[in-house]
Amino acid sequence: MCSVPDQPTEPPGAREPRFLTLADVAEILATSVSQVRALVRNRELRAIQIGGRGQWRVETVELEKFIARMYAEADARDPEHQHDPVD
Repeated sequence: MCSVPDQPTEPPGAREPRFLTLADVAEILATSVSQVRALVRNRELRAIQIGGRGQWRVETVELEKFIARMYAEADARDPEHQHDPVD
């Protein structure tokens, strides 16, 4: 008789979504939706437009890349004070 090893089960919705709305991104970055929209419009943050006008989604991996790039730029500007909080 063949037995199947116990596998952890995730509750529904436990996995992070692949795509985020601009409002989701704004909440994660603690900024406004209009600021996130400007980042997308200026092509600083990669996003895809789906469906009708104004329906933008940001892939979570792209958001992580954006955050890493912002840290790298901050470090390059002032390597002596890497990751010191400003506010």
